Amino acid sequence: MIWLGLLGMVLLLLVLRQNLMVILASVCAYCYAFFGDGNLDGIVLDGWDALNKDVLLSIPLFILAGNIMSKGEIATRMIDVMKALTAPIPGGLGVATVLSCAIFAAISGSGTVTLLAVGAVMYPAMIRAGYSKRYALGSLCAAGTLGIIIPPSIPMILYGIMTQTNIADLFIAGIGPGILLTSLFVGYSLVVNRKMPASAFSFPDLGRALRRGVWSMALPVIILGGIYSGYFTATESAAVALVYALVVETLIHRNMRFKQVFDVVGDTSKSLGALFPVLMFALALNVFLTYQQMPEKIVGVMQPYFESKLAFLLVTNVFLLVLGCVMDIGSAILIMAPILQPLAEAQGIHPIHFGVIMVVNLEIGYLTPPLGMNLVVAMTAFRESFWEICKAVIPFVLLMLGALVVIALVPALSLFMLAP
Repeated sequence: MIWLGLLGMVLLLLVLRQNLMVILASVCAYCYAFFGDGNLDGIVLDGWDALNKDVLLSIPLFILAGNIMSKGEIATRMIDVMKALTAPIPGGLGVATVLSCAIFAAISGSGTVTLLAVGAVMYPAMIRAGYSKRYALGSLCAAGTLGIIIPPSIPMILYGIMTQTNIADLFIAGIGPGILLTSLFVGYSLVVNRKMPASAFSFPDLGRALRRGVWSMALPVIILGGIYSGYFTATESAAVALVYALVVETLIHRNMRFKQVFDVVGDTSKSLGALFPVLMFALALNVFLTYQQMPEKIVGVMQPYFESKLAFLLVTNVFLLVLGCVMDIGSAILIMAPILQPLAEAQGIHPIHFGVIMVVNLEIGYLTPPLGMNLVVAMTAFRESFWEICKAVIPFVLLMLGALVVIALVPALSLFMLAP
């Protein structure tokens, strides 16, 4: 009866269309009251202990750094370098769009920030150059998701926190899948736009772009080099990214006033104000479930239903793809990662590899209705109908599904750079 009461409460909250924070807070209170010792103070104590981690600082720092870079000129100058490099290639502007998203993803950690920063420049440029509107929309929405898998990635940070997995290893594991997805998008762009006119390569244009963009191009080298060399932790790399962005935009490029910086800080704080209460309740629930040995019990119940690792991967991938259609990536990771990861380990799947699989699945959810985040953002930013954007991303979703099969079945693609 207690379990039925919990299920009934969750269904009622869903019917009443309550937000995730209310649902998680209610589930926490119910579990602590009826499955624990009845002391609700434990929610606050466990939540605080779980939140009291340095690595959590990396989330607001990366988000703030990405917002500052998207409002300033770092993204624009980086794009100019990519455009100068790809000018002699038929369809080079499409390739430049994908590469710009990949590089900006490596310093922002966010899919939506990448889409907005690169899309504001490249969407009108592609339309003026004669690219089809459908390709322009699809390429920006899809390449914008690269911020989710190419490190540093905020969803990977959340996954590492919820499953006690090494975040630096997750970052390193995202390199191979990130390169695979970027290569597929570039290849598709070259094929689709092969009849587009190319421009002559110009060393003077490239030189000017590099001089203007040298500070922009140095940032991913500093951040990723620091992380992969072990010189920076995830939190330290986020702090370096923020300080670097502030110095470059305000003192070197001099295109941002300090008042604009304060406005960006205010906007970022509002978005984070909705994230951290949800994170606290999710972490408190995770602590409680771990204390009650629920992951081990779930593994014991579910493991007999999976005859092989392949069967588990098939069922899990389908489930995550469907989940990505109806739930945002942060919520899905907070709720499902602590449940699915022990099941994956029981099937002999490396926890780092499974983290990459989960993030890639939910990355595809950014492009699938009804709640695809990049679809909604693109609809607002580019003033196109939701269904027009949905049709535009179909070829890219198919490419990503093909990549997901490779990533799931070839663990070495994710793990080859990790120490044995």
